[in-house]
Amino acid sequence: MIVRPDADALLAGELGQWLAGQGDARAAAKAAAKRRRRWGFIGAGVIFVAVLVFSGFDLGKALWFGGAVAAGGWAWGEMAKQPVIAAIKGGINGAIARALDVDYSPEATPGEEFRRASQFQLLPGHDASRFEDLWRGTVGDRSFQLYEAHLTRREGSGKNRKTVTKFRGSVITIGFARRFHGVTLVEREQTRRNWFGLGSDKTELTFGDVTLQRCDMVDPRFEDQFTVWSNDPVEARYLVHPAYIERLVAVEQAYAGQNIRALFDGGSLVVLLETGNLFESGSIEAQDDRHLLERTITQFGALADLAAELNERARGNY
Repeated sequence: MIVRPDADALLAGELGQWLAGQGDARAAAKAAAKRRRRWGFIGAGVIFVAVLVFSGFDLGKALWFGGAVAAGGWAWGEMAKQPVIAAIKGGINGAIARALDVDYSPEATPGEEFRRASQFQLLPGHDASRFEDLWRGTVGDRSFQLYEAHLTRREGSGKNRKTVTKFRGSVITIGFARRFHGVTLVEREQTRRNWFGLGSDKTELTFGDVTLQRCDMVDPRFEDQFTVWSNDPVEARYLVHPAYIERLVAVEQAYAGQNIRALFDGGSLVVLLETGNLFESGSIEAQDDRHLLERTITQFGALADLAAELNERARGNY
């Protein structure tokens, strides 16, 4: 496990001094949000009366339009806080990263790991994406990278058209000391079935010029929960050892996460976990700083521990 920084020590040092200096910015953002909400509610009242009069006193229509303007005013007010919240989040997460001797950036750009995960259908189809909270460094003697992805798609038509989240979670890449001979994919059991999910499980998957076979594993507990696909079954059994199932399940439980999956490809292990939105350490309220700092330390620490635990175990040649 990585040694987690102490929240009290961070707050007693440069981070605490910097946060103390954010009081004016926080107060100004709160005041701006309050003004915007006030104007929004005034506008809502004006619209309510106008629609009520011009619609022949249609109360339902007046409430709908007035409510829409009020909601817009509230959202406009919340937007006034976002630059300060983002700055505080960057300051806190940056301090955690420095204490851990890793790099942090609030922005992230996907790379080869995202392309390969998409190629092997570990990520759902989407028409919009956003990436943030990039952590990069070394855990033990392995390179480590983590960022968050939010993938969405517009579905439906007309009045029923809406934006649906298809994936929101962590994309973790762990470098290995050697390149793999083949490609090995690990995912939840019954993820891929014939006949639109109604038939039996598939035994073979083809992704472009790569064909993966379903691998029988020696541990029945693993096969009850996960499926392993590979074009090198011997290597797959070497990589996906019996303790692997316990680590994957433990990570899901620790984050209340869902649908964890992994890809051994090239010289890297890519792990995807639907965790929701993590590392949100910024707040407009100063009294939230310590709690959010501790929560983010715990969140990042657990995923960094995962990187260490899923590293290749010392073994002889197979």
